[in-house]
Amino acid sequence: MRLATAAVSWIIAAWMCFIFLGSLPYKFTNHPDTQHIFSTIGSWLGGILGDSLGSLFTQFGAYAVGAFELITALVLLLPALLWVKSKASKTEFGTTRMRWHQLGGLMASAVMAGAVFFHLFTPLGIEVLHQGESDGGSLFRAAVSILVLGFVLFFINRAAEKTSA
Repeated sequence: MRLATAAVSWIIAAWMCFIFLGSLPYKFTNHPDTQHIFSTIGSWLGGILGDSLGSLFTQFGAYAVGAFELITALVLLLPALLWVKSKASKTEFGTTRMRWHQLGGLMASAVMAGAVFFHLFTPLGIEVLHQGESDGGSLFRAAVSILVLGFVLFFINRAAEKTSA
């Protein structure tokens, strides 16, 4: 059971890292698609929370979200580094992976809860349209998958940790 939990955890973590790390070049280079997404949300926020906050989100939202996604990916990958370190120093690895994957799962779900909210309740929509082209809902589907899988990652590792204690 513990091996199955570890395998599923690493598959989920790999998917999350693939999405998070793959989006960083868009978020950190001010890509036109990213500008469209964050300016759409920023304009909507400006109408609700005031122009200043909406403008701040438009200008810095991609960087803030990208930084949080990068930190989340590092948290998800940290157990691999710690495992290598434990092998090199001949120390026990224990439940470290489970704890880091619990935290990473919650972090991933948190950031994607925001993404799903903005897709559903703002003019961004489920299917992002930019310059006459549609993403076919792929960003929304990726966000939902990570939102759900983040909770799965948390709960399977929490259960495995309790049974191994």
